[in-house]
Amino acid sequence: MRFSQKIFLIVLLALIVASCSEQKRLDIYVTTDLHGMLLPFDNTEGTVTDRSLANLASITGAEGNDKIILLDNGDILQGDPLAYYYNFVDTTRIHAIADILNHLGYDAATAGNHDIEAGHPVYDRVRREYNFPVLAANAVDISTGEPYFDPYTVIRKQGMKVIVFGLITPSVPRWLPESLYHGIRFESMVETARKWMPVMLDEDPDLIIGLFHSGMGDADETGDDENSTLAVAVNVPGFDVIFCGHDHRQDMKEINNSAGERVLLLDGGSRAETLMHVSVTPSQQDGGKGKPVLEGRLIPMNSIPESSTFIERYKGVSDTIKAYTSELIGRSDATATTRDAFFGPSAFVDLIHRMQLDISGAQVSLAAPLSFDQSINEGDLRIRDMYRLYRFENFLYTVTMTGGEIDRHLEHSAGLWFETMDDSKDYMLRYRLDDSGKPVIVNGTARLRNPSYNFESAMGIRYTVDVSKPQGARVNITALSDGTPFSHSSNYTVAVNSYRANGGGGHFPAAGIAGKELDRRIIKATERDLRHYMTEYIRDKGTISPRVQAEWSIIPAVWAEAAEKREMILLFGDN
Repeated sequence: MRFSQKIFLIVLLALIVASCSEQKRLDIYVTTDLHGMLLPFDNTEGTVTDRSLANLASITGAEGNDKIILLDNGDILQGDPLAYYYNFVDTTRIHAIADILNHLGYDAATAGNHDIEAGHPVYDRVRREYNFPVLAANAVDISTGEPYFDPYTVIRKQGMKVIVFGLITPSVPRWLPESLYHGIRFESMVETARKWMPVMLDEDPDLIIGLFHSGMGDADETGDDENSTLAVAVNVPGFDVIFCGHDHRQDMKEINNSAGERVLLLDGGSRAETLMHVSVTPSQQDGGKGKPVLEGRLIPMNSIPESSTFIERYKGVSDTIKAYTSELIGRSDATATTRDAFFGPSAFVDLIHRMQLDISGAQVSLAAPLSFDQSINEGDLRIRDMYRLYRFENFLYTVTMTGGEIDRHLEHSAGLWFETMDDSKDYMLRYRLDDSGKPVIVNGTARLRNPSYNFESAMGIRYTVDVSKPQGARVNITALSDGTPFSHSSNYTVAVNSYRANGGGGHFPAAGIAGKELDRRIIKATERDLRHYMTEYIRDKGTISPRVQAEWSIIPAVWAEAAEKREMILLFGDN
């Protein structure tokens, strides 16, 4: 055989081997916390977007679903008018989200806390309409003791046997009324994973994937914690890769579990910012019997071209939602922004307070800015504006609280919100700090340490928040708004959303109201979500007038004013 022939045969053999290896490669793509961002249009802002499942459709169409595993990690049924419309307005046709995920060929999904927030009729219906299983091993059917959703699913593709195991954050009962998850209890992530791992290993899979609707968290958090992905990864050997979410952060890391094995972890942000991707290729060791080789990356969704075929297929859905959100419901005679809410009473939050008081008839309202940077503009108000005003599908509760409990509730809020200032040059708001003690800057602006939707203020009472005082000693309530003396021992009726009244943010527990005591304090609750009643409130009024009405302030006033000038720019830039 001539030398050139030998070279040709070697090259041909290499191509055959490479071809075989390429055929066996498996790509895993995972979305998380989409919050309704399935089509390339922001139905709240009324603007075209460059990131949605239209980008993902280019991959699924090009590669074919026999070569990929496609997963969703929860919180898909809430956060956009598209989800709300098919959850509660048009309930007769197949849910658009189910239709889209079925069309793309999803293989499995994990339930998220905001999916549970939609209520049994919604998530039970969508679950039936999916062509794939919904997972959450630690959401247990109280009547049977078995998982309400599937604990895991087995997927066979590219000659590999892959198990996908799902968990949901066990903190759901802290945020939602029991009526939304009646018959389900939520158990520890770590203990549930330990229970099911031997069962999954008996299946002799090539790969075990964790699909956890829970934030990354810390490795030493092994209890019923909101964000326990790292705790599971470290303390429950057997997982090869874990995809997480819920905390809306982007991260990727490799860690060693307690058995000394490497585990790949990915966290994928929110609202289609990022597509989590792991490529899986067979091991070249031990005759191909070793663990597959994993390579992970976070792909910016807008770096993937959109599928025009996908967009055309769902044009009817998009047009329906655009028409729904464009419906005129009233007018506003002023502009209001959440930016003001970080530095004292604001017209934006006070509008929510006013509505809560009028709808409930309560004496006091407790509320927070549910969006970090949002506004209601002067002029016509449409359905889409209500999603700016009120982001989540919370219910409105009227509860009984003592004056002392209201005081402690607001102290907890102030502790999440403010630093203790020693002089006017100190930071007033609490920021995520770097090693030098300076605020962490991302894309030119600072990042708060705690979410703004926990910055609770009140209307119906007169009070001050003294940022020169230590945590727990800042709030001084002097009277009700009508001048009636305020008493720590008296009972008051309080309007508050269901997230807060069920312990969300820790305010009620900090006030000394927790567990079953929370249920006993509820006087009444609305039958529908608060956004619905706010919409009807504006329809009835015709014109609303956002004004600062709450009678509270931050002191020392000179320090607060100086801090606002500096920190408004720090938070939001020069615009």
